[in-house]
Amino acid sequence: MFAAIAASYDLNNRIHSLGRDQAWRRAAVRAADVHEGDLILDVACGTGDLTQAFAKSPAAHVTGLDFTRAMLDHAQRKRAGLAPEMAGRIDYIEGDAMALPFADASFDVVSIAFGIRNVADPAIAVGEFARVLRPGGRLVILEFDRPANPLMRWFNDLYCARIMPITATLISRDRSGAYRYLPASVGTFMKRADLVDLLASRGFRGVSARPLTFGICVCYVGVRG
Repeated sequence: MFAAIAASYDLNNRIHSLGRDQAWRRAAVRAADVHEGDLILDVACGTGDLTQAFAKSPAAHVTGLDFTRAMLDHAQRKRAGLAPEMAGRIDYIEGDAMALPFADASFDVVSIAFGIRNVADPAIAVGEFARVLRPGGRLVILEFDRPANPLMRWFNDLYCARIMPITATLISRDRSGAYRYLPASVGTFMKRADLVDLLASRGFRGVSARPLTFGICVCYVGVRG
């Protein structure tokens, strides 16, 4: 499904978030409190937007990992267009969020943007994030949510359930049903408080959930104990 929409993924993200998707990623980088020399793992990196945003930070190196080869192929092509200094701080690897191919305590920051709800078992993935983070390392999750304001929630539900699936499917020429699945997956994913509780149960302390753009998106941050 994700391979089917890889070519138009960035365009659909920009159009259907009204350009906010990049602002959300910049907010995630700020929330990660990146220090000079940090090693960062961006899980479910897709076409590499958040990976590239982290490469602009003081991090020493950023590894983007994704389950879908077609997404990584686009990420690789985008990396080729970067300045050599930035491109040299990025590498991409195909892998599973529930079985990360890295040793314990390998990273200072782990991120996942709009991917945790697509993992078969988020609890296993969060456990893996904790395993590969060093003590004091930061986990940053971006994920969609439903706004608390009733009017905004009504409009967002209408937009995501009725308008976006049609326009995104037309733009991508998708036949896999991806843009019916993706908005539906937001409504069936765990509630904000449940995700906070999950992070705490896997050893993350000081977990916060900051709503962005009226609560359409939430930035979760936790520190590895």
